[in-house]
Amino acid sequence: MLRRFGSARAALDALPALARRGERAKTVTAVTRAEAQAELAALHRAGARLVCWGEPGYPSALAAIEDAPPILTVLGQAELLPQPMIAVVGARNASANGRRFARDLAAELGQGGLMVISGLARGIDAAAHLGGLETGSVAVVAGGVDVVYPAENRGLYDALVRQGAIVAELSLGTEPQARHFPRRNRVISGMALGVVVVEAAARSGSLITARFALEQGREVFAVPGSPLDPRARGCNDLLRHGATLTENAADVLAQLAPQLRGAEPLRPAPSIAIPLTPFSPTAGAVEPVGNEDGLELILERLGPTPVAVDELVRQCQMSAAAVATLLLELELAGRVERHPGNLVSSR
Repeated sequence: MLRRFGSARAALDALPALARRGERAKTVTAVTRAEAQAELAALHRAGARLVCWGEPGYPSALAAIEDAPPILTVLGQAELLPQPMIAVVGARNASANGRRFARDLAAELGQGGLMVISGLARGIDAAAHLGGLETGSVAVVAGGVDVVYPAENRGLYDALVRQGAIVAELSLGTEPQARHFPRRNRVISGMALGVVVVEAAARSGSLITARFALEQGREVFAVPGSPLDPRARGCNDLLRHGATLTENAADVLAQLAPQLRGAEPLRPAPSIAIPLTPFSPTAGAVEPVGNEDGLELILERLGPTPVAVDELVRQCQMSAAAVATLLLELELAGRVERHPGNLVSSR
């Protein structure tokens, strides 16, 4: 509309006539000035701001896609949005090794000049944000920027507001729904130069993000995994179809080097301590509510590839004694296999 009519006022004036021409049952009109002012006031109270398509602060990579959102709501450091970005996405029920790889990869990519962007989901997304906090990280959410989802990510959300940015296409107060997530995924890939998939089942939202990336002309990277682990099937299939095999940050940076030439290096974000949450690497041990909860936490992080017991203790936020007891129970049930070097894997 802006391209066709040249100004917002002319576009709004033409809106009713265009709607009638399309034979819509309901008349389409612009919101009133009072409604717009009320929304702007709510944004101000929340500490958020709007970034509109065509403005200098709007991400240039996102502006280039066909269905770019006309308006983004941003909470946090909006000046980070023009930076060159790389998306790191993957499974919610990620393994311990997958989470650690995503965290380390994100930290190295940040040091290499790329802002890490992801979707603030549990698992790989959360690990990627945590690794990218030192240089700043951007989260694109499927609801309003003021809605924390999932609730367990509250500490990470607060850290991102201080050291990064939360971005949403939808208005304040919008609760995430299933139909919102594909829309969110196309914004993640649209803002990035490429998408790295760390772990993904054969059918997962991460593969939707990869598909959007291909449609948008972005690079797709995939981390190989064990053929015995269902969480690796999506990545292995991407590799089978031409994705760039990724074992470290150098694989990503080398592929994107032509696009990064001339880009300004990232400035380290202010060092702010993350509140005591399950995502803080220095958080104290938190015992699960019940034995079944602890078993589920450990089983979710185990896969065919051996992982250090100390890594399970750190990620599950339980005491070493509690993890040892639960691993023994799983070993007796035939669900865990022990390996030299205090490593364990699923059977």
